[in-house]
Amino acid sequence: MEDYQLLIDLHKSANRQGPGGDAETEKALSLAMINRAAPLKIADIGCGTGASTLLLARLLKAQITAVDFLQDFLEVLVGRAENMGLSEKITTLFCSMDNLPFGDEEYDVIWSEGAIYNIGFERGVIDWNRYLKVGGLLVVSEITWITASRPLELQKHWEGEYPEIDVASSKIGVLEKNGYSPIGYFVLPEHCWLDNYYRPMQDSFKDFLNRNGNSEGARAIVEVENREIELYEKYKTHYSYGVYIARKLG
Repeated sequence: MEDYQLLIDLHKSANRQGPGGDAETEKALSLAMINRAAPLKIADIGCGTGASTLLLARLLKAQITAVDFLQDFLEVLVGRAENMGLSEKITTLFCSMDNLPFGDEEYDVIWSEGAIYNIGFERGVIDWNRYLKVGGLLVVSEITWITASRPLELQKHWEGEYPEIDVASSKIGVLEKNGYSPIGYFVLPEHCWLDNYYRPMQDSFKDFLNRNGNSEGARAIVEVENREIELYEKYKTHYSYGVYIARKLG
């Protein structure tokens, strides 16, 4: 439990809890051909402190349910929404993504940036299908191999961390087999990892260690995070997050 609280402490003050970017969220919106003037109902699943939630609320005429299983992150999101004058557009839901209380065909859009891995890509696209209206849109980002082969060190690391990691064609096949028509895909560029996620996290390590008395647990977390950053810097040509956009079929 102590390690869990340490992870929350490290990440809750960050703008993003994973790779991504505002320009890339807007790109996904454009590829999805979402009507920005339409009154939409959106679920942002695994929203963290709300980087994508807040941008969607600002750009769209939508009511957004922002879902996360960490109340600390949702509290940060609520504060940010108030500061931006977006509170009326956003409802937070403290809930696990594998036990959502949504009704069938309740949402026009399900959005999830860098979070579906928590239950696995295939389970996520299957389970969430029923919450989408026919013709509704699923937009998710998912760790993806972007080369046909990769170094053994990298392969072993990510298969240990997330066995569902695969190439985009396999991910698109999962969508096609489970009631969706894929309509868009792109790869997050390097700045989404380094400038928007890893560098700000590295900049926070000193304060994080000081806040937590330079404890063994805090140092272990920093070591793990630094190892992941080193792997990305060494092998970034082989993997990224893929952004997948698909429409629910009738």
